[in-house]
Amino acid sequence: MKLWKTILAAAVLALAGSQAFAARTDLVIGIPLEPPHLDPTAGAAAAIDEVLYANVFEGLTRIGPNGEVLPDLAESWAISDDGKVYTFKLHTGVKFHDGSDFDAGDVKFSLDRARANNSVNAQKALFAAIDTVEVVDPTTVKVTLKNPQGSFIYNLGWGDAVIVAPESADTNKEKPIGTGPFKFQSWAKGSSITLVKSDNYWGAPVFLDKAEFRIVPDAAAAVPALLSGDIQAFPFFDPDSVAQVKDDPRFKVVIGSTEGETILAINNKKPPFDKLEVRQAIAFALDRKAIIDGASAGLGVPIGSHMSPASKAYVDLTGLYPHNVDKAKELLKQAGFETGIKATLKLPPPSYARLGGEIIASQLRDVGIDLEIIPVEWAQWLDQVFTKKDYDLTIVSHTEPNDIDIYSRKDYYFNYDNPAFDKIIAELNLTSDDAKRNTLLGEAQKILADDAVVGFLYELPKVGVWDAKLQGLWENAPIQANDLTKVKWAD
Repeated sequence: MKLWKTILAAAVLALAGSQAFAARTDLVIGIPLEPPHLDPTAGAAAAIDEVLYANVFEGLTRIGPNGEVLPDLAESWAISDDGKVYTFKLHTGVKFHDGSDFDAGDVKFSLDRARANNSVNAQKALFAAIDTVEVVDPTTVKVTLKNPQGSFIYNLGWGDAVIVAPESADTNKEKPIGTGPFKFQSWAKGSSITLVKSDNYWGAPVFLDKAEFRIVPDAAAAVPALLSGDIQAFPFFDPDSVAQVKDDPRFKVVIGSTEGETILAINNKKPPFDKLEVRQAIAFALDRKAIIDGASAGLGVPIGSHMSPASKAYVDLTGLYPHNVDKAKELLKQAGFETGIKATLKLPPPSYARLGGEIIASQLRDVGIDLEIIPVEWAQWLDQVFTKKDYDLTIVSHTEPNDIDIYSRKDYYFNYDNPAFDKIIAELNLTSDDAKRNTLLGEAQKILADDAVVGFLYELPKVGVWDAKLQGLWENAPIQANDLTKVKWAD
């Protein structure tokens, strides 16, 4: 009897020990902004991709952690000699989360939908070069372009280019159904979005069984949530709060790069900002160092045009408009505004905008531009500023990768129009040679800087803070994403 009890006790201890040392399979991630909806193909908000990209939805290609293009639903592709025909070979055995099969018809539907006249895709221009999409067979798709486009494979890796099914496309905003390793479980509006591991995923299985994206709009609440263990990771952490956790061995603090050009956007067709001298005056009035110190804890990297300093095509134009109050005043006088200008500054919720806005308003006031600060929520910003162009000035980080072409879009909220710039972008779209592309990108950056289209401030830093036992979270942000496909807890 004693021997039996001894054996039973040893078995209980062994079971308890195996459970104690088993790696966790759940994760709570803090995010500052709630997505307006959950369809990456129908919205411009970065928060949509930060939850769903690579986790729930997948594209033909995907962007990796270092900005590289990787195969995704397309296992391979061939490009014709003239650079206009792309033939994609698709993975087999892929299913959507509702159990329906993925095939070439879904690719045709998704690409045709994204480029249609009535498309609501925020990046519809990505698909403008497509002429036809043909289903060759269930696992083969042929895409013919109107002209060669050097960035086409990269463009297909954006969140806006993920593949959706015709049966569920109209309901993805509330109930997203993709092909990814995680499937949507629930959305508690204002609180959290929960994903769970997909049992029928076609690719390499993920380590996590459950991931909850907890919405924490108040930066001051992030530190207590980390310290208590309620939230184990903030991939995009408030830079001003880093000092409170950087010396705590329980956490890992990672300062990485992003594709987030943080700008003081200007409505180029709205008087008086339609005058070059006024925009140049604003550029000279801006003290980037003070803005970076105050709005990103000194971690932002100054920029002088719309290109990430991490890019091989980056040209340093920060010296074109050094901080010069007298020069700014002189330009305003030349433009006929010696007595000053009154305008509005609409600020979305992120701290970089709200904090940066106060600093910039003070700097512009010093040269005679008096700004009324108007805080707006993201839904208001998207409606008033981005869609209706009802604004004078605003502050935002453009986190989409390699997106300098947005300045050539005639319906874009900058209201910028320069045929010389458009010509360079058109040539860029026809060029696949990397060296030539970098030259063209350099010329494009110079034009934007010369025209002072917007006030170029800094590249948004990616400040990540998470449990020291967590592995696989992205250190940099080459695309707006919290890719969980390789994330796991250390054993």
